[in-house]
Amino acid sequence: MADLDVVLEHVDKTFAGETRAVIDFTAEFERGEFVAMLGPSGCGKTTTLRMIGGLEEVTAGRIYIAGQDVTDLPPSHRDTSMMFQSFALFPHRTVFQNVEFSLKMQGLDRDARHRRVWEMVEMVGLSELASRRPSDLSGGQQQRVALARALISRPTVLLLDEPLGSLDYNLRQTMMVELKKIQQETGITFIMVTHSQQEAMSMADKVIVMSDAMIQQIGTSREIHENPRNRFVADFIGNNNLFRGTIRSRSGSVVFVESDTQLYYVKIPEHIRQVRPGSEAYFSVRADLMHTGEQPNMANKVMGSYIATEFMGTLETDVFEIEPGHFVHVEQHRHLSDRVYQVGERETVCWAADSGVLLEATRRPEDLEVA
Repeated sequence: MADLDVVLEHVDKTFAGETRAVIDFTAEFERGEFVAMLGPSGCGKTTTLRMIGGLEEVTAGRIYIAGQDVTDLPPSHRDTSMMFQSFALFPHRTVFQNVEFSLKMQGLDRDARHRRVWEMVEMVGLSELASRRPSDLSGGQQQRVALARALISRPTVLLLDEPLGSLDYNLRQTMMVELKKIQQETGITFIMVTHSQQEAMSMADKVIVMSDAMIQQIGTSREIHENPRNRFVADFIGNNNLFRGTIRSRSGSVVFVESDTQLYYVKIPEHIRQVRPGSEAYFSVRADLMHTGEQPNMANKVMGSYIATEFMGTLETDVFEIEPGHFVHVEQHRHLSDRVYQVGERETVCWAADSGVLLEATRRPEDLEVA
């Protein structure tokens, strides 16, 4: 575990009333890594963060920080620091005093204390505001103070619980860049909880997607975006189109999936070992890999009725209904001279054989218990 700052081994958390909040959480976080735990509300990500920090007791499993088993240790005996969404700054203390507080409690001498505080305040860009109180600061400035206060003790791990959740959109965009920059400069392992895909995919080196108290997938942003493992991840991450059918046969790395009206050619990812003909299957196709109009070189095509267009700057996503209630999204760069659809207009939507990804079933607690 020499190069691992955090290791969780089969960690469970069950609350009173047999409510299972976290089930069989196993993961390793490398030194200096930025990790994001991503998922919907109630999936167990914040509970996991609090167990790492010692704010929640572990029902089962072990937690290691910098090679030390900290499972039964209180927060004060773990080399972690936590930054909360509310910031929790001392209103009667200045920026400098807020950042200095933990060092003062540690008994560090005044000169050493002040030197480190000024270094940290400068790093987060608040040198000129060091004498102000939190009430005189903007939301972004308060967040920087909270970050500096969390980092001043130089913890092995910084735990961040929705750190950008209270900021408006523009400020959040700015702070995402600054937070990543500070993490890289300090080399400290960051573990962040968020429900925002953008935050996780933009900042994190490693993303852990959770639902139903369980890990659904661990990987880099690119891996999760391009190769979702199961239906939940494909539906939750990115702009994926989901399809369902019955597996008819297999040819090498391609499987043939038949719906009521269509036969699809779908790529089999490396992690799927068994493909059973006759079984129900789901697969996903990223919106940016789909194309409109007849494409003779593409193996898959469906007909759909135009519904609407979603505008995102230079990108536009056309939405088509291919069956009642089944919508597909086609993401393309669009020039002003290109075709404009009328509602209800029929169009062909195509994609290559290797653009669709066969999916596993979403992990459920009952499946794990049966296994």
